[in-house]
Amino acid sequence: MKIPVVELSDCTLCEICADVCPSVFRINDAGYVEVADHAEYPEDEVAEAIKNCPSACILWSDG
Repeated sequence: MKIPVVELSDCTLCEICADVCPSVFRINDAGYVEVADHAEYPEDEVAEAIKNCPSACILWSDG
């Protein structure tokens, strides 16, 4: 299964991922992007978040 991962050290907290794909990405109480725990991830929506991320800090990992 493919799992989206955010490289927090490269993230600028622009929140585009959370705007594009709120079912997967959110800003947690500490102010960092967090990936929701799902059995499967909506590949098209995650791909859109990856494409629109100005920091290129979102990638797929084989889980």
